[in-house]
Amino acid sequence: MAGQGLSTDEVQGIREALAAGRKPRVVFTAVAGQMAGQLGQVVELTDPELSEEFVVVRFGRDELPFSPADVAIAPKGAGRKPAEAKPPVEEPPAPAEPEFVLDAPPVPAPRREEPRVEQQQAEPKPARRAVKAAKPKGPAGLTVTLAYADGEWTVAAQQGAKALAKPYVVKPAEALRMVALVDVPGVQEAVEQILAAERAEAEQQAEKLRAELAEIEARLAELREAH
Repeated sequence: MAGQGLSTDEVQGIREALAAGRKPRVVFTAVAGQMAGQLGQVVELTDPELSEEFVVVRFGRDELPFSPADVAIAPKGAGRKPAEAKPPVEEPPAPAEPEFVLDAPPVPAPRREEPRVEQQQAEPKPARRAVKAAKPKGPAGLTVTLAYADGEWTVAAQQGAKALAKPYVVKPAEALRMVALVDVPGVQEAVEQILAAERAEAEQQAEKLRAELAEIEARLAELREAH
């Protein structure tokens, strides 16, 4: 039984063997609990960044993920059945020839002995070690983020460590519709306050621009009258 798990070089060797179409044989270590000593085949290596149990091993009809510490490279010749020795052919016994005996004394019947029952002390069985429950591999979590900064609303999406959509700008009305789907007290009010503040600031800028435009038009009219 192997006592050490897979090293980094052995994991790389298994990855290369899988790419070549082979399924390396491994043996479960003592870390795997009750399955220690059993043989299996590596059928896949998943992403080690998503889970430490990225070595998928097939044993029997099951395929479950394990960590590199749970398995080791199986020694050569492991799992091969030894050649079965053929039982010797028994020759039939020769038929007994009749014995001619004159006044032969009777042969006493063999004494029947009662079988002796020896009471053996039951040896305590070693405590069974709980089998490590295999964790089912589930999909990575999905996160959608709606953010507001510097007068702009942005939406981003990420699954696990992978960015599905980088932050992109959305209109305030679209942001308000997204927030309306979240039935959390105070969230929609906070968004409406932000939009109201932006609306007031935009109106002030529009009034200022209209006043400046009126001054420019008045100046332009004076210049036209001068001709």
